[in-house]
Amino acid sequence: MAVALTVLVLFLAGFVAGFILLVMGAINFDFSNSEIPPGVNQPAKLRIIHIILISTAVVGKILENIGICTQVSFVRYMQGRKTLGVDPKLFIKDLCFEEVPVRIYQPKAPSASQRRGVMFFHGGGWVFGSIETHEKLCRSIARESDSVVVSVGYRLAPEHKYPAAYEDCLNATQHFLQHLEHYGVDAARVTVCGDSAGGNLAAAVSQTLAGRSDLPKLRAQILLYPGLQALDFNLPSYQQNRGVPLLFRERAAFYVLQYLNGNATNLEEVLEGSHIPIDIKLKYQKWVSPDNIPAKFKLRGYKPRVLLDCTTEVFEKVKRFCEPNLCPLLAEDSVVQQLPESFILTCEYDVLRDDGLLYKKRLEDNGVRVTWYHLEDGFHGIINSFHSDWLSFPSGKRGLDNII
Repeated sequence: MAVALTVLVLFLAGFVAGFILLVMGAINFDFSNSEIPPGVNQPAKLRIIHIILISTAVVGKILENIGICTQVSFVRYMQGRKTLGVDPKLFIKDLCFEEVPVRIYQPKAPSASQRRGVMFFHGGGWVFGSIETHEKLCRSIARESDSVVVSVGYRLAPEHKYPAAYEDCLNATQHFLQHLEHYGVDAARVTVCGDSAGGNLAAAVSQTLAGRSDLPKLRAQILLYPGLQALDFNLPSYQQNRGVPLLFRERAAFYVLQYLNGNATNLEEVLEGSHIPIDIKLKYQKWVSPDNIPAKFKLRGYKPRVLLDCTTEVFEKVKRFCEPNLCPLLAEDSVVQQLPESFILTCEYDVLRDDGLLYKKRLEDNGVRVTWYHLEDGFHGIINSFHSDWLSFPSGKRGLDNII
């Protein structure tokens, strides 16, 4: 019995030691491919957040390999396990709009007039994120702007491929616009808002509703470091910030492929730019081109790339990248001209920075009023860090204040 117990203890000790070594090895590997730019404020905090994210992903992969659960489900569980209590200033209720889960935040204080309404779509690369991960952000928006906020729990990839997330966000928004009086919301002051992948969804929903005459017009769209195109992953910001946490260039391409196809089979072709035929690239070059990026954003190590062609087989798998509902930057001018006033937030150290800059130019060229706020020391995902007690960043708070 004693011998068996000793063997079991040694086995468990060896397993734990091996587990730790695997995690540490993966973290070291990821670190070797990452870079914290000198312009980031409080770089140590960003490094700590990065370590936490890597560790969670690695543990999830190990659990997947030994058959306990998938890496995706483990990461989602870890992200959404924190729950908040009641809010003294808000009524909070979970509902479904057209079978889409939503959480509504309504200020408790009486209002002399109807309130603003905000449809909020969370980020997370269409794969991660939830109502829970953006709970504090939505509470802050509702409290500080005295608005009714509807956070949408859209379906996630890879289980639910494009256009599932877009359709959920569109259906929930349409339902809200049809029942505004029930929530005391002014039909002339409804906004769509989202961060990262949520910014993509907000832009797509805004475009779809722009030509609708049977619903109230959106008052504005608020796009926080949105991903808006998948034609060129070699724009200046993708080159300059390829290894900057919290979103690597490779992961950005990985996520959009998960959303499109439920897998990342053609990741290498997408990264090198050999997934779209040259004639189609030239067609969209008037909108998706480094030439449309201001010169000051190309000073930090940008190298122009030669256009590469692609095979019919590869393009057949990713041709829906040319659909505006997936890549809103490719919408026709006739659609863009009808869009509401827009607020775009970008971060200097973010691979998606140039998507925001290109969309800003498109909107302005088509007569749409744009308020642009650029965080010179910001990185991708910084807004959602504002509520952390000890891992918050001044830029995140500044960004949120401007959103409000």
